[in-house]
Amino acid sequence: MEREMLFFPKWHSALWFEIVLMFLILQGARPEITCRSCQVGNTVLARQMFLKFFTNESVTPLKEVDGHSDEAGRSRAASVGTPRLHHTSFSAERAPDRAEALRLLRSTETLRSNEVGDNRLSAQYNATGGAKRTRGSRSSDDRSVGHPSSGRRVTRSELRWSSEERRVGGSRQDELKLNSSTFALTGDSSHNQAMVHWSGQNSSVILMLTKLFDFNLNSVTESSLWRSTDYGATYQKLNDKVGAKTILSYLYVSPNNKRKIMLLTDTEVENSILISSDEGATYQKYRLNFYILSLLFHPEQEDWILAYSHEQKLYSSVEFGRRWQLVHEKVTPNRFYWSKMGLDKEPGLIHLETTIGVGQALYVTCELQNCTDANKGKPFPGYIDANSLVVQDEYVFVQVSTTGKPIYYVSAKRDVFTPMKLPKYTLPKDLHVISTDENRVVAAVQEWNQNETYNLYVSDTSGVYYTLALENVVSSMGLEGNVMVDLYEVAGIKGMFLANKRTDKKVKTYITYNRGRDWRLLQAPNKDLRGNSIHCMPPYCSLHLHLHVSANPYTSGSIASRESAPGIIVASGSSGSELTTSNVSVYITSDAGNTWRQIFNEEYAVLYLDQGGALVAIRHTPLPIRHLWLSFDEGRQWNKYSFTNTPLFVDGVLGEPGEETLIMTIFGHVSHRSEWQLVKIDFRSIFSRRCSEADYQTWHLHDQGEPCLMGVKRIYRKLKPTSRCVMGKLYSVSMSSGPCDCTEADFECDYGYDRRTDGKCTPAFWFHPSAMSRSCPTGMTFLNSTGYRKVVSNNCTDGVIVEYTAKRQHCPMQAPKGLHLVTSEGTLSAVLGTNVTFLVFLEQGDATRTSVTLDFGDGHALTYSNLSSIEDGIKHIYKNVGIYRVTAAGKNRLGTETAVLYLHIICPLESIHLSAPFVAVKNKEVNLTAILWPNQVGTVTYIWWIGNSTELCAVCSGNSKSTNIIVHFNSDEQPIITLEASVTCTFSQEGISTVTVQVSAGNSILQERKAISIHEYFQSHLLAFSSNLDDHNPDVPEWRLDVSRVIKNSLIQATGVNGDYLLVTVLPGLPTTAEFFLLLDGQLIEEEHKKKSGHLNHLSEMMLSALNQNLVHFTLRPGVQVTVYAAHLSAAPLVDSSENHSTPAMLMLLSVVVVGLAVFVIYKFKRKIPGLNVYAQMQNEKEQEMINSVNPTEATPSSQQDVIYSLETLDTAFHSRLIGCKKPHVHVKFSSELPS
Repeated sequence: MEREMLFFPKWHSALWFEIVLMFLILQGARPEITCRSCQVGNTVLARQMFLKFFTNESVTPLKEVDGHSDEAGRSRAASVGTPRLHHTSFSAERAPDRAEALRLLRSTETLRSNEVGDNRLSAQYNATGGAKRTRGSRSSDDRSVGHPSSGRRVTRSELRWSSEERRVGGSRQDELKLNSSTFALTGDSSHNQAMVHWSGQNSSVILMLTKLFDFNLNSVTESSLWRSTDYGATYQKLNDKVGAKTILSYLYVSPNNKRKIMLLTDTEVENSILISSDEGATYQKYRLNFYILSLLFHPEQEDWILAYSHEQKLYSSVEFGRRWQLVHEKVTPNRFYWSKMGLDKEPGLIHLETTIGVGQALYVTCELQNCTDANKGKPFPGYIDANSLVVQDEYVFVQVSTTGKPIYYVSAKRDVFTPMKLPKYTLPKDLHVISTDENRVVAAVQEWNQNETYNLYVSDTSGVYYTLALENVVSSMGLEGNVMVDLYEVAGIKGMFLANKRTDKKVKTYITYNRGRDWRLLQAPNKDLRGNSIHCMPPYCSLHLHLHVSANPYTSGSIASRESAPGIIVASGSSGSELTTSNVSVYITSDAGNTWRQIFNEEYAVLYLDQGGALVAIRHTPLPIRHLWLSFDEGRQWNKYSFTNTPLFVDGVLGEPGEETLIMTIFGHVSHRSEWQLVKIDFRSIFSRRCSEADYQTWHLHDQGEPCLMGVKRIYRKLKPTSRCVMGKLYSVSMSSGPCDCTEADFECDYGYDRRTDGKCTPAFWFHPSAMSRSCPTGMTFLNSTGYRKVVSNNCTDGVIVEYTAKRQHCPMQAPKGLHLVTSEGTLSAVLGTNVTFLVFLEQGDATRTSVTLDFGDGHALTYSNLSSIEDGIKHIYKNVGIYRVTAAGKNRLGTETAVLYLHIICPLESIHLSAPFVAVKNKEVNLTAILWPNQVGTVTYIWWIGNSTELCAVCSGNSKSTNIIVHFNSDEQPIITLEASVTCTFSQEGISTVTVQVSAGNSILQERKAISIHEYFQSHLLAFSSNLDDHNPDVPEWRLDVSRVIKNSLIQATGVNGDYLLVTVLPGLPTTAEFFLLLDGQLIEEEHKKKSGHLNHLSEMMLSALNQNLVHFTLRPGVQVTVYAAHLSAAPLVDSSENHSTPAMLMLLSVVVVGLAVFVIYKFKRKIPGLNVYAQMQNEKEQEMINSVNPTEATPSSQQDVIYSLETLDTAFHSRLIGCKKPHVHVKFSSELPS
């Protein structure tokens, strides 16, 4: 049973009302692309209508709602899509999400007679269940937005009658009247939303929920529930029965028992549901502990419901919402499906997509009442792309992306998953499943060279092999950002489709009668409404129809067909060389698209009455109306009827559910802010009798005279155009058919074949006809294609069927070719210590007789006798980080084949440390090292920035085994990228330079930054502390910075040294040590070397004197006094201290003395000894030598200085080899934090 809802336009400049039509039945997983008509198996039993009220001038964009009919369930709606596997067919029981709405303007004040705003109908036109149209809406302020008809003025004739009105009109006394009654919803004038449910099935009950939605609060603040038991003649308010203070938000109905009603309360007030089992007469309230976002009813069990919550949790109820049970967590929105009888083992089985991580998900199945880990099934091995699971009829689709390239898998009849085979160079950017009826898949594919069009591909019965059906089908973006494809399946005639194709930058409408095997243009009418001849002959001129939902209110077309009225199609369009958005007229065909007639030269909404025996039309107009038009002869003549005495601004029309549709309710209002007026129209009074057998005739379906379509001749029983009678509920379409001999037209090109201009199918340049036998097991048979395959559902017999049908042959024995090796996740990396699953498959060869050896690259290998035994994959765990060469070798007695995979085994990078000195010598090399934690993480890339605020110049080199990169850095230079953890830099100017390093390992990028002070002269000394400081050292950077600042202040206080020339840093690790740096006074920069050296010596002596006298100390906390010392080296005794000296000891002492003298001589005269390359910064030999702390081992310590250990030497310990992901030791010291 089906109801029809039509919406009509109004204009207004102050207040806006909108009607939103929704299905009360929660739909299945939302589709991502829409064709105008695609089959579904379930029946939609109820709809919702929202009336939205705005107080501003503008109207929010329209939103399209998913919809189906019980006839053919043809209309498929779209939702926002990402580059994922999408679908359009779904079970018809899922109610729309709360954000979904189809909006219709409602005018609320009298229009001026000389001007009308730029607003049009926002409509759901589903008169046949075949197509759904949504008209856009605009306020008067939107006139400047690129619409050719914006801001047009209404002519005087428009304010009176159209040409059709003048043609059929008469005086008011002589006008025809319909049997109607009007009811006003008193007290609800402020309500701006409404939802309507008409039970149908011989029931007179209508439910209507009206609400006041506050757009500022984004919630419902008032609601009223109305119920009619006399087909809408009168209504009773039921607020007292549901609770006077209860605010209702949504109304749902069971698809299997329309007497069962469910109401949701507004969650801002309370979270409850109200349930009725007597068509809304009485209700019981039940509290909920979760918030319902969407519902999915079972297609057969009336009490089984799935509810999806905001927390990505899925709940189930087997008592129509009275009790709920948690099924699963982390479920992807709209990616859950009920089982299908005959395919799934259990009726309570649920198909789910569960979220695992970013972009990753799992396809699992589980039982309704027992969804535990032990009972879960995993039909697809490994991860799938998020938001890609589609379960539709007997097919299941998933998507897996590897290296950025998506691979689409399909399972037919719940069998194993197989990659979908599109033509080799299709290279899809986007793929959507359009329909899966008649045991085949129709897919819309946007290829690499397309932007606004899609190509249609059709599959064989397995859903694996696809061939091209039609190129460049027009697509558009829906009102929610969803993709809409201009494809319409005509109801009542199998295999008949209409599509809009872009050819030479022009959009033209094409028709097919054999499921896309052949397409042709539509023949335009040969006469217009006035009877004038029209010369319009294909291919230069033809009829073009609007099949899509347009955002432009002036270009919205509509199309309708009915199962009960085969061959009758009503559509909006235009004739000419292409489809236009202006001069839109309404056309009708009575012979399934062979000939067309123009019935209106303006846009009208048309509904089918009495199983299609009569048609009713209502004009799209901004003015109040009181008339509609009826036709009893398939649109050849139209009669004008009045349905009310007072003109009404029509907001929508709701038809009685079912094919009979003899009762309608028109929703509207009569004036500004008036109550809703509900006009019930009973068309039964205009029919005087029931139809008899003499009122019917036979009609032969044909395509331009060709009677054999889809392999049969079809003869339908239709009502004669001259008969004016009621067919009634007992009428059913009868059709007789006779088989036809098979011809070439009954076959389409098989996979890998292209159709030439002469109609013959020949192999594509990339296809080898023998390829179909390559995966055939020896001893079995395969179908050797002739290049053709019969069109699905084609019933032809004999003829050329033997010539064109594939021949079954024995599989040949052949060497393995096309061996593939991948991981189950489709990635080239894995984490150390985890299970890695390898999948091996063969393109050509007998898998049952081909052995395979898999070498994991780490010294382990496995051999299997045949590929069939490893369909679930081969698992292996790696114990060390690295890049492994994994090799698979397939072998049989005719040959071998190998495949190689380079796998990166990594550890997650947790932290990095930049080892860099605090002070560096000008024009001397500085080593910068990035230290990783853990140090073995796999392949790593280092990105270096050497920036500064003083325009310092730096020259850096990154060394690797094969290259030496030298980069000159200025403040705006690009970074240097290396594979090594160290770079060497030289700074040519004094100042502060900032070093930044980023480390990229796998999906992780970490960063560390250090500041280096560049000076030409400085001295440094190590500091030690009293042992009590170690007890309070947490060894964290923040603590070291604070203590460094305290030590600096203590040194300044004890010595009076200017703090601008003193740097102090506490080194990491225990025992606690520190280092201070003495810098030159800025006034001495231009002085000679002797004065510079003397100044630093003087400062150093002051510091050491204060430290040796224990004058430097600080209080760490009350009771903890810390003393700072100058660190000294304590050398071990060279000789034994006992009284008895042995000869060996004396010889050892002499040896040490000789060696010491030799070292002294070499040191003093090293510049004169060839072959020695020892660096020393030589000064006046009588003066103390300067120390370079960047590389302290290169300087010679004086008697007054401590030995400074090299930072590079200390860092070396951090690079000791570790096993697995173990972390390095933390006691190593780094003098690389910012000094105070």
